Amino acid sequence: MILNTRAQTAQNLHNNSPILLVHGLFGSLDNLGILARDLISTHDVLQVDMRNHGLSPRSAEMNYPAMAQDLLDTLDHHQVEKAIVIGHSMGGKAVMALTALAPERVEKLVAIDIAPVDYHVRRHDEIFAAINAVTEAGASSRQQAAAVMREHLNEEGVIQFLLKSFVDGEWRFNVPVLWDQYPHIVGWETVPAWDKPALFIPGGNSPYVTEAYRSELLAQFPQARAHVIAGAGHWVHAEKPDAVLRAIRRYLDEA
Repeated sequence: MILNTRAQTAQNLHNNSPILLVHGLFGSLDNLGILARDLISTHDVLQVDMRNHGLSPRSAEMNYPAMAQDLLDTLDHHQVEKAIVIGHSMGGKAVMALTALAPERVEKLVAIDIAPVDYHVRRHDEIFAAINAVTEAGASSRQQAAAVMREHLNEEGVIQFLLKSFVDGEWRFNVPVLWDQYPHIVGWETVPAWDKPALFIPGGNSPYVTEAYRSELLAQFPQARAHVIAGAGHWVHAEKPDAVLRAIRRYLDEA
């Protein structure tokens, strides 16, 4: 599946590999825009809507082998031989799965606040309830949708994040499939060890990357290192963009 893509050319002449930016659950290609606006100075940048999100095609399947194949198909479509892949949450798992499918196509990898593990936890049931309540209420504007969601969610940042995908009275993600396939999204199938340096950027206040996952992470990414962003939660790049970009830039500057 070729994904809906925003492709931008670097502002300066370079011979760097392109960067592929991959969003998380309930997101869209705009979500990592704050990173794209900086990285475009030195790299061509591709931002994608994942399957069942944004303007990309819909599918009944939502698992990481399928998502990795989508990323590979999209790189092929844009004639990208080798990419630096950066993903947040679900997107981080998708780019990690790409190292199993086509390891030779991945030059560097950054996973933002996610580990290559099966979490066995449902963290999003309140969000699904809020999303479904908006649909059932027949909300037609973001203002109406926000009012409905505030009855279910108390984090205004999460509400505003979700509203970015509420357009003309409809959600731009495929709610029934995301609900049905949720065990695959929080799940994980172990991938073969990828022998290049990888950067993991956890939020210091987030439960997604903890010491408990260290052995599983290093078994699959033996040259991984972590740069913890103190004071940040799961949406690390939105909360502390400068710190995230500094960590990414240092990693990209290494041979």
